[in-house]
Amino acid sequence: MKKIFKLFLICLLIGSCFVDNVKAEQVTVQPKIMVVPFVKDGEDIRTVLEDDADKRIVLTKIKEAFDSRGFTTIDFLGKLKAGSIQAGMSDDQQSDIKSMIIASSGADIYVDAEMIINRSESGNTVKVIITAYDISTGGSLSNKVGDSGKFYTDDFGRLGAKAIESCADDFLNVMQTKFNDMVQNGKSLNMTIGFDEGSQYNMNSEIGDEMLTLADLIEMWLEEHAYQGNFHVQGTTATKMIVDDVRIPLKDSNGNNFTIAAFGREFVKFARKHGLKITRNVVNNSLIITIS
Repeated sequence: MKKIFKLFLICLLIGSCFVDNVKAEQVTVQPKIMVVPFVKDGEDIRTVLEDDADKRIVLTKIKEAFDSRGFTTIDFLGKLKAGSIQAGMSDDQQSDIKSMIIASSGADIYVDAEMIINRSESGNTVKVIITAYDISTGGSLSNKVGDSGKFYTDDFGRLGAKAIESCADDFLNVMQTKFNDMVQNGKSLNMTIGFDEGSQYNMNSEIGDEMLTLADLIEMWLEEHAYQGNFHVQGTTATKMIVDDVRIPLKDSNGNNFTIAAFGREFVKFARKHGLKITRNVVNNSLIITIS
């Protein structure tokens, strides 16, 4: 009997270790990352990088910081130089090449990097502002400002590297923590559902054979389609429902980033099922639904 009990305890311990290992693997999933330069409206990103070696150095140093932590990184500069991306594009398309590269990169996160140079008689400094964004929702995951400190040097690439070193660990730790949360609990977005002025519907309209209100039907749909059923309705009136937090999965069934637009397409199917005509727009991290 004692032998059987000991064997049972051993099995429990092995099972517990297996579960702990699975959980550890779940929270250490790491994203693919692309580091991109900050550019002002109207600036040609290719010209900015070709004319400024210091910015290229800073981008490389940020990428190296990710590489040293075991992240998979995608080379923005390499993508930018690829002739296939630029061939046959109009001037308007060329001006938005940064967004095009990000969208087609296959990365989970992009890191926007801005370098600010300050010259003074007491020494020169470089500040670097870095912000990580989830590509599929646009949500901010981490942001830090690094400072090189003052030095009597015009080697701004080296100062930029020092600025990155001053904040890289904190930046990466915050980003990884938030990414782990997305792996476990889904990505967060906002959803607003309203009506055209001439719409025959409102949130109190009774729809379908069960004569449920539209507000009830939408909440039931969210319960089924929000990741793990996680969503929060901030408030509902006759003319509007505001969902300030609805979770969507990190990846779709094919392993691609699950986007706000994909979530919106699922809502379109729901609307058609109930004879509703809608328009949908994605603005930053928000899905805006308008019912006709």
